[in-house]
Amino acid sequence: MKKLILFFALLLAGMSDAAALTYQKEDSLAVVRLLQKGQRQPAGENLVLFFAQELLGKPYVGKTLEVNPREELAVNLRELDCTTLVENVLALVLTTRQRSSRFSDFCRNLERVRYRDGRLDGYASRNHYFSEWIASNSKQGFVSEVKGKTGDSRGEQYPFVEAQRLNCTYMSQHPGRYPMLKDDAEALRLIKENERRVNGRTVRYIPRRLLGKSRRELGAVQDGDILAIVTKKEGLDVSHLGFAVWGTDGKLHLLNASQIHKKVVLEPMTLEDYMKKHPTQLGIRVIRVK
Repeated sequence: MKKLILFFALLLAGMSDAAALTYQKEDSLAVVRLLQKGQRQPAGENLVLFFAQELLGKPYVGKTLEVNPREELAVNLRELDCTTLVENVLALVLTTRQRSSRFSDFCRNLERVRYRDGRLDGYASRNHYFSEWIASNSKQGFVSEVKGKTGDSRGEQYPFVEAQRLNCTYMSQHPGRYPMLKDDAEALRLIKENERRVNGRTVRYIPRRLLGKSRRELGAVQDGDILAIVTKKEGLDVSHLGFAVWGTDGKLHLLNASQIHKKVVLEPMTLEDYMKKHPTQLGIRVIRVK
């Protein structure tokens, strides 16, 4: 009954008609508590880093969105992966800027962030590839992708001197790895449409070899920027996400939900050293919360 009552309350609050909700009481209490803390932050506070740091130590758990036979808006702040960390932080920031501490407002913002054009309409409406996520959230005015200046004397669009031509095909080529996709021909057809919508575009990124530069040289990256790690794995665009933190050592670090550390951490090693340990990682795209 509690779930049903909240479902109708969320519809009244503006969630899409298709958006059923999965959560635990602990999640709703945590959201309200975080939003209340966010409201108390001084003007000019970096809310992205504030909320990301509030989630430090939360356990890393993969596939927390794959918990229902049909797509529902899953809210889980108890367990995070790299994508849900980013999504929850952005939803917390948006709700705080609306001067709200209501769980229903957070849920509506999380729906906007997670689904194409902000509306949950089945499994295929989720932004599965991060390039889809960037396009949808840019269109809604929540984020913008940072790009270098044309004609920079240090190189074309420095430090975004490398380019990736998108070829997102992993999901359609491996439907058996996705429980809600493997036996649903219509969902698979829609996923293929989503892939075609993304593919063929060229995006620019900062290559791994430049990530050891100083903050002055990598001024295009600011504290709290979302860092999307570009991969050379076939069929994928991005393999990992996190937030940029300039360390006391003057180097760039990654705050992320780490499968290695099994929790949300600020990586003690520099981002350059971190990526050297992952040979399929090519560099970073930089996305800024507006």
